[in-house]
Amino acid sequence: NSDITLTLRREGQEPFDVKLTRAIIKIQSVTSHLEGNNIAYIRISSFNEQTDVGLNNAMKNLKQQGNSKLIGVILDLRNNPGGLLDQAVAVSDAFLEKGEIVSTRGKRPEEAQRYNARPGDIATGLPVAVLINGGSASASEIVAGALQDHHRAVLIGTKSFGKGSVQTIIPLAGHGAMRLTTARYYTPSGRSIQARGIDPDIVVDAAKIAKDEKPGNKTAKAGDKKDESAKKDDSAAEQGAVDPSVMGTADDYQLARAVDMLRGIALFNGRLVN
Repeated sequence: NSDITLTLRREGQEPFDVKLTRAIIKIQSVTSHLEGNNIAYIRISSFNEQTDVGLNNAMKNLKQQGNSKLIGVILDLRNNPGGLLDQAVAVSDAFLEKGEIVSTRGKRPEEAQRYNARPGDIATGLPVAVLINGGSASASEIVAGALQDHHRAVLIGTKSFGKGSVQTIIPLAGHGAMRLTTARYYTPSGRSIQARGIDPDIVVDAAKIAKDEKPGNKTAKAGDKKDESAKKDDSAAEQGAVDPSVMGTADDYQLARAVDMLRGIALFNGRLVN
């Protein structure tokens, strides 16, 4: 609660002071809403100390809002850089009844660690779609890999980042330290995440939902010449980049495909209630 004065300098302006009050900022890593009136959408932006609590509260509230008529769950892990391992394990455990969630393995087999799920499914067996992209890394890849290997969820989007290494900080003389990679994360089926990432079950590139073009309007097609800006846009799409402002909105193409899939499953199973 103490005050601090910052002097800011911007191009073309004179330096100016801003007084701030120091405070502990608690990041809300879980946000949620209903898609339509029967699909639970839960976005996890990072894995911090309160993520598992936020997930449980979100699921409880969405079940109440949906009058216990939910037909599926969408877990959005796009652009999630990761965070705490224990929270990744807790989130995975929330959807799994049993089995291994993740393991860490180094050079010595006896030092391997395994994390297992306990009975209980927060989604009570509902179909789950997990959204991932090139910005999904580390802890988010652990969750995606675990749910995919146990066939608990369908992964939609683009390949994840591929950050699956465990770092250990070793103190050195003279107040120094050295960070070494000492182990790697492995999914339940034995896949290494490091530098490989997690492949989605259904590849859906990021794109905006656009209205039909009027006759005569030029559109870029395969084989057409494109300018540099178009090439840059293509490169971003290939990497699975998603504009944060689009996530969870009507312009979110990947989300729309996940909704379509869950509605299709519900329709096939005869559970869709209008």
